[in-house]
Amino acid sequence: MSTLTASAEPGFEDRYTLPAIEAVPDTAEEIRRKQERVRALCAERKAVLLAHHYQRAEVQEVADAVADSLKLSQAAAKTDADVIVFCGVHFMAETASILCPEKTVLLPDLRAGCSLSASVTADELRRWKEKLPDAVVVSYINTSAEVKAESDYCCTSANAAKVVAAIPAERTILFVPDKFLAAVVARQTRRSNIIGYPGYCHVHKSIQPEQVVALMDQHPDIELLLHPECGCVSSCMAKAMDGTLPAERTFFLSTEGMLRHIGESAAMEFALGTETGILHQLTKKFPERTFYPVNPNAVCAFMKTITLDRVIRSLETMTPEVRVPEAIAQKAKRAIDRMLELA
Repeated sequence: MSTLTASAEPGFEDRYTLPAIEAVPDTAEEIRRKQERVRALCAERKAVLLAHHYQRAEVQEVADAVADSLKLSQAAAKTDADVIVFCGVHFMAETASILCPEKTVLLPDLRAGCSLSASVTADELRRWKEKLPDAVVVSYINTSAEVKAESDYCCTSANAAKVVAAIPAERTILFVPDKFLAAVVARQTRRSNIIGYPGYCHVHKSIQPEQVVALMDQHPDIELLLHPECGCVSSCMAKAMDGTLPAERTFFLSTEGMLRHIGESAAMEFALGTETGILHQLTKKFPERTFYPVNPNAVCAFMKTITLDRVIRSLETMTPEVRVPEAIAQKAKRAIDRMLELA
């Protein structure tokens, strides 16, 4: 149930620059007017607006769908809209373009990158594959189209264990690029032949074991929901096994899994280890529950680049458009289709 770890490629954190999180001083009335303008432009352009759980609250409120990467991919694949406005990050818009090559896919701000996606390149993956040519490559959806094109399967945090379980047990798996998710999947599938790439999400890595312990000490009867990208997952899995954390109240879930679990749980208080943008949907859907972020500073600057003003500008100008070259898209689609088949 343990994972091996690939040797780290030096300096991948130098590949991205975190944008400043822009304060938007709009009044409630200004927000309402801008949301009306977005809706009018979507109708004019025959566009659907898809937003991730980590987007700004006012962007989530105007979206046609708010979900995690898996459900947003499914929504993109099924839409009959001419235009997809993706309020997420670049790899999500790429995935929509791969699934819907005949549609225009807009990403309102090209600064919306992803530290996890930046941690591995297609060249690095090819070199890794050369060392283990018989291994199966499973790439997390938080990767570039070029990396997906070099992969056998794609997955999200919602179905990673299911994807890995579908691969013959004797096959070695190269899991790209999140080392924390690789550890969770190895434990969930009881496999010792998963080699995890040493990448991580800079936001989820900041959610640390000592923060979990402090919050659980303050609220001993709370349910603990942790995203499998969190930097604390290996420690917390061990603590749940030895009884330091209550195993019956400790869960490792995708954002969509968190929403589903809370809806089914009798608990009234939850500790959440993920990006704080999800609190908007949770407090909206479950106003009677109380939620405590494990790390209140777990905020993705990339996700927050997208504002209502940038959505309006994108729909007015039909830019920036994200389109994946056909040769790469065709290869990447095989891995993405396998992900959707195992959703």
